[in-house]
Amino acid sequence: MKIFAETDRLILREILPSDKNGMYELDTDPLVHRYLGNQPVTTMEQVEEVIEFIRQQYLDNGTGRLAVVEKYKNEFIGWAGLKLVRGMYNNHSNYYEVGYRFIRKYWGMGYATEAARASLEYGFEGLQLNEIYAMAETENTASRHVLEKVGLRYIEKFDLEGDEHDWFKITREEWGKR
Repeated sequence: MKIFAETDRLILREILPSDKNGMYELDTDPLVHRYLGNQPVTTMEQVEEVIEFIRQQYLDNGTGRLAVVEKYKNEFIGWAGLKLVRGMYNNHSNYYEVGYRFIRKYWGMGYATEAARASLEYGFEGLQLNEIYAMAETENTASRHVLEKVGLRYIEKFDLEGDEHDWFKITREEWGKR
């Protein structure tokens, strides 16, 4: 098991097949999926496919979404991290995106901010990236707040499948000045 980042409270490590129960709890919750197209998973098989997909990203791209584990309880609480996006979003492709998703009972505890900050640090210092992007549905004020709090700056609004989203970016230079 590879650990990619660690904070005072969290460990960000590769997602393992043994995380399937936590991933199931996370991705079957309609409130978690409110700003994600509102299509929660319905079967454990879907979760297992997602885990396989993410693990393949580690092999193909050297990184992907990471399990976020509460350090002292050794408990899966969600995922965060960088993903190489090869598809086209807002006229961009082949870029690294920071993202996060947490089981609802862990919302409001600062974990998203902590995990996003650790992910950016890994991206700029570990992977030597020059820029990292993010997007959030415009109505998702909590996610937008996290992105701004960790240093990403709002660039513009764009349409994603009929929903208005905000586009964010941070450069290595901006990260170094924070």
